Amino acid sequence: MKLSKIIKRINNVKEVNFEEAEITGISYNSKTTKPGDIFVCLVGENSDGHDYANTAAEKGAKAIMTERELDINLPQIIVSSTRHQIAELAGVFYDYPSKELNIIGVTGTNGKTTVTHLLQKIYEADNQECGIIGTLGYKFKSSDDYAEAKHTTPQAPEFQADLSKAVHRGIKNLAVEVSSHSLEQNRVGATEFNMAVLTNLTQDHLDYHITMNNYFEAKAKLFRNLQPGSCAVINADDEYAKRFISVIPCGVKIITYGVRNEADFMAVNVSFSMKGAEYTLRYGGGEKKVSLQLNGMFSIYNTLAAIAAASANNIMTDTIIKVLEETQGVAGRFEAVCKKPLVIVDYAHTPDGLENVLKAARELKEEESRLICLFGCGGDRDATKRPKMGKIADEIADIIVVTSDNPRSEDPGLIISDIMAGIKTVNPKRVFVESERRKAIESLKVISKPKDIILVAGKGHEDYQILKDRTIHFDDREEVRKVFEDKE
Repeated sequence: MKLSKIIKRINNVKEVNFEEAEITGISYNSKTTKPGDIFVCLVGENSDGHDYANTAAEKGAKAIMTERELDINLPQIIVSSTRHQIAELAGVFYDYPSKELNIIGVTGTNGKTTVTHLLQKIYEADNQECGIIGTLGYKFKSSDDYAEAKHTTPQAPEFQADLSKAVHRGIKNLAVEVSSHSLEQNRVGATEFNMAVLTNLTQDHLDYHITMNNYFEAKAKLFRNLQPGSCAVINADDEYAKRFISVIPCGVKIITYGVRNEADFMAVNVSFSMKGAEYTLRYGGGEKKVSLQLNGMFSIYNTLAAIAAASANNIMTDTIIKVLEETQGVAGRFEAVCKKPLVIVDYAHTPDGLENVLKAARELKEEESRLICLFGCGGDRDATKRPKMGKIADEIADIIVVTSDNPRSEDPGLIISDIMAGIKTVNPKRVFVESERRKAIESLKVISKPKDIILVAGKGHEDYQILKDRTIHFDDREEVRKVFEDKE
């Protein structure tokens, strides 16, 4: 694309050293800059892209997007915020592909991955192609392998590129996980969402957002930016539900779902067993029985969100329910890895998430069973949730194993100390500490009995562990199988 065409379509820019050039890509990391790129000087938490503009020029960049004039002999597009206008640049470069797509944005603290995957399956059962973009990567068919993603929601150039790929593949529908970081950093700017779905809002990422109000405001951007004729799907039971509804523009259709509060789609007569969860769906069209292979109250909410979203797009209720009843789950989300004892691996890494999966696991207990919880907390992240998670495990589990998650640059022992502050009584017969996660999982073999239920929480689908000086291969599911397949 010609540089002049890009400049013409971007608002409020100042040009320096303009010279016509053919732009063939967008980069914001000088290490990966290619000849023909326009290099965007992003200002991050730990680095300033302006410091790397010369390196990008040496790599063959044809122009620079910057927040100030640089001493560099290349065309420069000066903007007020590269962080926010990189999305506009990407939208222009890829010719706003969202206009050709039906995009469902799913946001919330928990449940985004499950809801997007359920929607993909539902659309495919309705003979419509539906891609997904999220934590596990992106894929345009459920049968495809994932293309790896670095973030839950990619940076704007990658995101717009993914949307463009979907358009070229003939995909019409796309279910997207939209993180609070991506909304705050405008990674999904220049994107028209046809629907926004709220799963819930509970404490997470306060290391970044600082306060729950800031966290709410970040999530609320997805709903504030909806256009008339689009749709918002809201969890009526969430304590922030009314606040989200209050920011939705006029002309946007609002659909609610819930269990406790009156809603358009409700689950009543809820029950749980080893086979899964059951409930009666109550909605405008009447009532229908739903029997899931998924388990836990969070699965009730996730399926209700999917039902409400798919129904808003005119997919028949019977089609939706059939898919939900056939679904066995998403990798690393309440995934049963071994049977004797029953070992469940889950991604829960927030207070609310841990509480939900522990309660779901407790529903499966038999009289002689004990509930064992192994978990840790990530380093360089919100430290205030650590004692809260310790308290939740202490109150719900019978036995606790505290270990490391992704310690990153923090001392694992100090992270564990923060968790232990929330545990009321440190009884050595029910509270165990092992900072090495592999050894902690191995210890379960000695601690557990065949009828116990074990929850290994925090990492879920992840197949790596981030340490202070390196990232290693580590998969909770693999480690659990090594331990308990030997035992069986």
